[in-house]
Amino acid sequence: MRLLLRESMPLIFVNLAQLLIVLMTYWFSGARDLSIAAYSLFLSLCLLAGYFAFRYVTNRLFYQRLTTTLDSLDEATQPAGFSPLGEALHQLLASMYRLYQEQLQAYDRKKREHVTFITQWVHQMKTPLSVIYLTVQDEDDPRLQSIRDEADRMGKGLEMVLYAARLDVFEQDFHVERVVLRDVVHQVVQDHKRLFIRNYVYPEVKIDPSLTVESDAKWLLFIVNQLVTNAIRYSSGTQQNVTLSAFCREGTVVLEVRDRGVGIPKSDIKRVFQPFFTGENGRIFQESTGMGLYLVKELCQRMNHQIEVESEVGAGTAMRILFLH
Repeated sequence: MRLLLRESMPLIFVNLAQLLIVLMTYWFSGARDLSIAAYSLFLSLCLLAGYFAFRYVTNRLFYQRLTTTLDSLDEATQPAGFSPLGEALHQLLASMYRLYQEQLQAYDRKKREHVTFITQWVHQMKTPLSVIYLTVQDEDDPRLQSIRDEADRMGKGLEMVLYAARLDVFEQDFHVERVVLRDVVHQVVQDHKRLFIRNYVYPEVKIDPSLTVESDAKWLLFIVNQLVTNAIRYSSGTQQNVTLSAFCREGTVVLEVRDRGVGIPKSDIKRVFQPFFTGENGRIFQESTGMGLYLVKELCQRMNHQIEVESEVGAGTAMRILFLH
């Protein structure tokens, strides 16, 4: 109703000015019968009120549509009244909705094609990497050792690309089951044993073999891989332990990955889960991409887990996964 009044203010002023002109015309023409003038004024106001009543009834849905926020795009296709303005608005919103749907479908199609291309490319790159591994596997030449190290790094990078590409179709590749935490951690330690040795860091596992959680084993393995890789990278050369432990806190199972490395500055802690953020340590350790912890955060949210970080510069960092019920 307010929008109708605001829109009709010029019309109201024009009508009032017209009535005033008519009354002044009667007066200056010599007519002094006030009852006729009052009756004419009354009829004019009744006609104006009837016009507004008709406009309100026929355009009520139209004005409601203009003043109400849509909760979903599907509401845009609902009728907006039977007046010409309402029908025009309905046709406009319907055409915009169709255009949006067409563009969204085109975007989704291109995105699926891109994900398919990335996935196929990663699998194709794994083949030459496997050949490199087999070629230098049993050789003791230091130069071949460097090739193995670089191949390991490429393999982990390809794995991150693959998991990042699959993130948009996470729900299609997600399976909840009972996962033995110690088995997951043991596999991660085995996968990183050369990285531990090369960086003079030692794994320490403190997990009850009977402790299980509800999660997806494959995605959880990727998460722990990222946390362990970071722990090794940022404690390289310290000859300290990277401790992987699990415990219960207020009825919630917690998996902790703790290192004794450089730690994270307080100014960076709140931003470590943002995509592509590397912080001060990232400028020192050039291998950092800023995507590992972002993917960890995204996956934890989708699996109903929480991720915590506790760190002190020069004393190390603790990353904790909370397995919520």
